[in-house]
Amino acid sequence: MNDTQAVAMLNAVLRLYPNAQPTLTATTPFEILVAVMLSAQTTDVAVNAVTPKLFAAYPDAAHLAQATVAQIEPYIDRLGLYHVKAQHLQAMSQQLDSEFGGAVPGTRAELMALPGVGQKTATVVLTDAFGVPGIAVDTHVTRIIRGFGIVGPTATPTQIQAKLEALMPEDTWINLHRALIRLGREWLTARHPQLPPGADWAAFGEAYAPLKEG
Repeated sequence: MNDTQAVAMLNAVLRLYPNAQPTLTATTPFEILVAVMLSAQTTDVAVNAVTPKLFAAYPDAAHLAQATVAQIEPYIDRLGLYHVKAQHLQAMSQQLDSEFGGAVPGTRAELMALPGVGQKTATVVLTDAFGVPGIAVDTHVTRIIRGFGIVGPTATPTQIQAKLEALMPEDTWINLHRALIRLGREWLTARHPQLPPGADWAAFGEAYAPLKEG
């Protein structure tokens, strides 16, 4: 798929989901950061099921920084990798408390210096907590963008993010990454990918490699 075709496909995604919203239930920057960290290798539904009690017990970095890993674990032990996640939450909160006065920083470099925070997490926090334009690349986005041949089959999330942000106007980035995630969950799933119905999508029927593999 060349760049012109890629832009057409990405604009079709935006038309399909013109106002996509975050699917994690969180309000403050701290809650958003915690929820996104917990979402690794698990579903947002599962994260949303555990965070109300976690946030009630530990509403900010100062409170969570005082908790032991053993105290954090029971709140999140329904999630995958919960032991490692509890360690990261504790260390992240302690660093926020000691270096940033408990506030979540608003730059990518500062966020990625926190324990357990990679590029995808930092991008989501910047978009959802601070409205900073960016395209977060998770497994859904990676599968879709590779599948359409917008990038090569071995492109990294960093390369995919750079490609998408080069192709599309900055004011579309936040909605685009949310819309791509919706598309991956609802239509272009890993096991049973289907193109959404409509004229916009008929033109892309031959382009999506996983459809032909199925």
